[in-house]
Amino acid sequence: MTNDSRSSLILGAFICAGLALMGYLLGSSAIRFREYERVVSVKGLSEREMPADVAVWPIRFASASNDLTALYSTMEANTRQISDFLISAGFVAAEITAGGPAVTDRFAQEYGSNERVQLRYVANQTITVYSRKIDLVRASQNNLAELGKRGIAFGGNESQQTQFLFTKLNDVKPAMIEEATRKAREVAEKFANDSRSKLGKIKSANQGQFSVEDRDSNTPYVKRVRVVSTVDYYLSD
Repeated sequence: MTNDSRSSLILGAFICAGLALMGYLLGSSAIRFREYERVVSVKGLSEREMPADVAVWPIRFASASNDLTALYSTMEANTRQISDFLISAGFVAAEITAGGPAVTDRFAQEYGSNERVQLRYVANQTITVYSRKIDLVRASQNNLAELGKRGIAFGGNESQQTQFLFTKLNDVKPAMIEEATRKAREVAEKFANDSRSKLGKIKSANQGQFSVEDRDSNTPYVKRVRVVSTVDYYLSD
């Protein structure tokens, strides 16, 4: 065997060994990569009942008359009575806002209609209470009938129902996110144990959106706050 042949043979052997080693390393890395990509996706729920801390209470009242001047006087008198009632109940003037009366001329609306109108002018007005005194708002709503006995006609629609708001979401967010994440990990750990795997690091996490809803239609002043966190964990044998 010549020197050139011997050199070529040795070189070829090294090349084959190198390719084999490279193939082994790449194959091993691929296996480890696939194992590392085993992922379990779990959700964790945090839910709490919280009292509303702001009430927006619209008080709508109306009156009718054939004398426009007298009608405005009646609406002013009713506005004073309602404001006095609210202040005597415990509200302060800054919590009470009175809108101007909206007056409708029913004679102007009668054109083309056979309806007979007895009282020409109808006025509607709204006084809004914006307060953090939730219990006082609820109690005062029940006592509003006392003013009805004095001749004030109250009315409204669904858009003018009292709103109870929860504005302290930022105060409970950190603790609720922590709870949701902890519950998600508990689920992931159980899954890992059941599948005879080990729970690894977090691959990704999605906090989810907070929702604030009435607990039920009868208690709108109690809110249900909830958040669902979605967490992906790596699994290994």
